[in-house]
Amino acid sequence: MTRRRRAGGTKRMAVLDAVATVLAARGYENTRFTDVSLASGVAISTLQNYFGSREDMVIEAMEAFTDREVVALEAVSEAEPDPWRRLVALVDRSLHNSESARQVLVEFWRFAMRDDDLGQHSAHVRTRYREPFLAAVREGIQRGDFTPAHDAEAVTDLLLASLAGLTLFAVQRGPAPSPEELREVLLSQLRSMLGGKG
Repeated sequence: MTRRRRAGGTKRMAVLDAVATVLAARGYENTRFTDVSLASGVAISTLQNYFGSREDMVIEAMEAFTDREVVALEAVSEAEPDPWRRLVALVDRSLHNSESARQVLVEFWRFAMRDDDLGQHSAHVRTRYREPFLAAVREGIQRGDFTPAHDAEAVTDLLLASLAGLTLFAVQRGPAPSPEELREVLLSQLRSMLGGKG
């Protein structure tokens, strides 16, 4: 990335967390240095020194946030040796993101469509995010636990598309089914796609 500056040291990540909090509450267009200064206790002049522009500050916060989401997902994957239970744990991690995390993700997806640097980061994140799911499906097939009618890539991509769609659904205003109901339906579909495991 050509945007990233070096100022800030260890305090930079705390500021980026504050940016993400403001972003979730106010959206990309309404996240300003003033708002982040109030949320973080860091002077506007210091924020400008850290990041240069408001846009670069918000984009770096989205990059840092999505990187941490992938690391958390990878940790969930590494903790569970059984392919089916690992998939369930990965689904649960995705379904039970906080409301603010979902809002940041939607802002990230929205602007990654239009910003070249953020689009490249999004492609990298998507590949890393997909890998634990795909690895679990492939391992289950190799062990004979899963007998899907379609290849591992297609099953994985449909599952991830469902999770992304549920994230978008969850941030919209209005009545919504409970996460428990959504989980039950999604896992039932996943069992069917994998050949009845679970």
